Order: sequence, then structure tokens, then C-alpha cells
Amino acid sequence: MTDLNAAPLADLAAEGADLDALVADLPDADWARPTPSAGWTIAHQIAHLAWTDGVAVLAATDPDAFAAELQAALPRIATFVDDAAAEGAAAPPPELLASWRTGRADLTGALAAVPAGTKLPWFGPPMSASSMATARLMETWAHGQDVADALAVTRTPTARLRHVAHIGVRTRDFAYAVNDRTPPAEPFRVELTAPDGELWTWGPEDAAQRITGPALDFCLRVTQRRHRDDLALVAIGADADAWLDIAQAFAGPPGAGRPAGANA
Repeated sequence: MTDLNAAPLADLAAEGADLDALVADLPDADWARPTPSAGWTIAHQIAHLAWTDGVAVLAATDPDAFAAELQAALPRIATFVDDAAAEGAAAPPPELLASWRTGRADLTGALAAVPAGTKLPWFGPPMSASSMATARLMETWAHGQDVADALAVTRTPTARLRHVAHIGVRTRDFAYAVNDRTPPAEPFRVELTAPDGELWTWGPEDAAQRITGPALDFCLRVTQRRHRDDLALVAIGADADAWLDIAQAFAGPPGAGRPAGANA
């Protein structure tokens, strides 16, 4: 069995449960509500999570099957995510909800069983089971924000945001790469105020380039769920300021983000 720290898996389960609570009692008609992601309803958001969780289970349990899935996606790489979401969203809401719940449980079990030191294949670089759990939590939280926005619900931020923020910091150079820019050579300092008032920090204390502000705002920015003008983030230094424009914690091409004032 793996020596994976239980925290990412427990937090992943808790994040899924929070989103589940938002949709569990929705009337079927409300699953067709549009979300801020163009063309995606609430059903599309849950279907996307269900599909991605299922693919992550393949990566953890059957790498050859995952490789076949990836190979099949290559000819339609520009549309396969949307296609999978649309296919899943066509199911009746009770069926879609049940499928997502089963997949979440399957993923937790699969990741817990990954041997220590094993790297799992993915659409980006291979990752550990712990990193996979953290990545799935980030995506669950981000797509959960889309659902919350569609329902005009304000979610209570939790300490689980630290996982999302950590990915946001770690993907700094990736964000530059997908925007065809050269990453700065020096590390940045990131100081975020957690929901409970604790200070979360990354990078050297004496770094010239710095980002400060609420952890929630940073997570909303790196998942591109809010425009930076609508957030209380402060960038010190030209490079740090430029990063906030392109920050992206998720895989794939640069996202369109949200226009300023969209959630005012």
C-alpha cells in the first residue's frame, strides 16, 4: 500500500461532498441552467468531473487503458473535453449524479491503492497519487465555483484552498509556457491569507517579485474563475504583475477567463 498522506484524499472527498450538496436536491430543470463557462450547463460541469474522475481511475489502475483513451482523444484534441461533457450531460440528472458519486468513490479507492513512488500517466506530465488527488480537488473546486455561480450561491472558503493555491504557485512556469512566454528565472514570493487568518507562504522571503492577498482570491485567479480586477490581489514587480494576467492552474491551452465585473 502507498504511504500517501491521507490529507489530499480526505480533502478531495470533502470537496466532492460540498459540491454534491449544491446539486443533490436540484430539480431536473435546474441541471440545464447555464454556467459562466460558455455552452456549459450545470449538467456539463458535473459530467466533466465524472468523466475526468473516470479517466483518472484508469490512470491509477490500468495505464494501458488510459494510454488507449489518450490515443483516441488525439484526433479531436481541440474538442474532446467538450464532447465528453456534452455526452455525459445528456443523461437524466439522477443517472448523472449517481455516476459521478460512484466515480468519486472509485477514484478515492484507486488512488489509496497506488504503490508508493508510482507515477501515474496523465494528459500532462506523470504525477504521484497524492498530486493526482490534489489536482482532482483543484478541478472539483473550480468547476464547483461555476455551479455555485450559476445558482447564485456564495460558498464558504475552507482550508482545502491550500491545495488549490499550491498548484497555482507550482504551475507558474506552465502558465508562461502555454502563453508562449519565457518564465522568469527567479522565484516569486506568494503570501496568502487563509480563511482562518493564517498566512500561507511560498518562495523566498527576500524575493523581489511578490503576490499578496486573500487565498480565496488567488485561487479564483489561478483557476480563472474571476478577473484579476475583481480581486484583492497585490502584485509587486513587473514580472509578478504579468503573471497574474496569465496564471493558470489547470492543464490545456490558455483559458478565456472571466470578464471584469462578471460576478458583481
